[in-house]
Amino acid sequence: MKKISLLAALLLAYVANAQDVPEKYRPQFHFSPKAHWMNDPNGMLFHNGTYHLFYQYYPEAKIWGPMHWGHATSKDMVHWKEQPIALYPDNLGYIFSGSAVADVNNTSGFGKDGKTPLVAIFTHHNPVLEKQKTGRHEYQSIAYSLDDGVTWTKYSGNPVLPNPGITDFRDPKVRWYEPQKKWIMTLATKDRITFYSSPDLKSWSKESEFGADAGAHGGVWECPDLLPLTHEGKQVWLLIVNINPGGPNKGSAGQYFLGDFDGKTFTAYSKETKWLDWGADNYAAVTFSNTGNRSLLMGWMSNWQYANQVPTDPWRSANTISRELGLKTVGKELYLTSVPARELESIKGEGYSKKNLTVKAPVDLAPKGGNASGLFRLDLKTATAGDFELVLSNKTGNELLIGYDKASNQYYIDRSKSGKIDFEAGFGQKHTAPRLSKDGKIALTLVADVASVELFADGGLTVMTDIFFADTPLSDLTIKSAKGIQVEEVQYHVLKPSIE
Repeated sequence: MKKISLLAALLLAYVANAQDVPEKYRPQFHFSPKAHWMNDPNGMLFHNGTYHLFYQYYPEAKIWGPMHWGHATSKDMVHWKEQPIALYPDNLGYIFSGSAVADVNNTSGFGKDGKTPLVAIFTHHNPVLEKQKTGRHEYQSIAYSLDDGVTWTKYSGNPVLPNPGITDFRDPKVRWYEPQKKWIMTLATKDRITFYSSPDLKSWSKESEFGADAGAHGGVWECPDLLPLTHEGKQVWLLIVNINPGGPNKGSAGQYFLGDFDGKTFTAYSKETKWLDWGADNYAAVTFSNTGNRSLLMGWMSNWQYANQVPTDPWRSANTISRELGLKTVGKELYLTSVPARELESIKGEGYSKKNLTVKAPVDLAPKGGNASGLFRLDLKTATAGDFELVLSNKTGNELLIGYDKASNQYYIDRSKSGKIDFEAGFGQKHTAPRLSKDGKIALTLVADVASVELFADGGLTVMTDIFFADTPLSDLTIKSAKGIQVEEVQYHVLKPSIE
């Protein structure tokens, strides 16, 4: 009996101790569901002081399945709280991607007792019709909430936009167009974008198409977004188009176009491809609605090449940090910029600042005492645009390399020795991105979590996002340069966990 009691006690102690250890690879300040599958962020909205994040969710397994809209809320886009599922599949189909708006003028008529209705606009994906191969299995529907997003009622007149016969007819991103007092829907329609308008979110009319002869076409167009930005006092319209496959480093990625929009037609300044993020792991990225003069973007931090195989349990996938968008002219060309939203400062912990470092042989940048979690933000400026390499590593021999190669004028992230890479043949690769800045100096910000890095170079002109799966946290950090480089300033701050 004593042996059985001892064994039971040891087992209880083991279980109790295991519960205190964070799950391996669990992001500590990026949103991830407690369990099961997640992909595209949906319906991102700011309302009454709260950020709402909905997302593609399958609550029965950690691989893709019949889609629901999961739901999380936050006051700062950093501390997220998972909420009950918002939308469930029904007889019209699965709940695919879409957007949400605050109908402040009650154009829909859903508002009651002075309450502003939140309206979700989403794609119904009908698996029965898909099997019949009619080409009409995706169509747009709406739902509304009168309690700030807690509960949702699907509109009895769904679908509000039937399918005209386009196989891929999905991912509506809706915004109010004030000059003409109407809603504009930006919809992914196979190999192009189709714009629709509506006075009430219920009845929709086709306005125009864009993109059949523009941008990258290595895969189907998905998850678009259309929004205005301001540059040097002028309004510039940004059109984001996610594409899978066909990204710059294989698989899923997001491209963008800059141009003019008159309520009917989007006219791009250039039809050439520009990439939102050059890394492998920022897909379906779209912006929050109702955020005033701020344009805040968040994406799904994975890639369809391996999303169903990544070695996480009991969940799969996380989102990027929120990023603030802007514009910058380089030479005669206008580019989108993307930098960490200022709310990330809320989890900044202890750190240091150093100036005028001469780097050739490896220089240790980890804080005294180390940072066992591997969670940090690094801001670095160099005196010249010369070769250098940041090495994130651990005692088990894993290394993640982030650097700049002057000969090719490229930034890179190399995860070929970053830990577990055998779950997919193409995962352990080196990813590259062009340096767009013409400045003679380099400035970059690196944001590192347990299983991801996000690189923002030259004021956000070049952005790279990559996930990785090290055997133990990458808590060691060094910088080296084969030819030598002068670092004007480096700032390092530990980032505190923010998950609940």
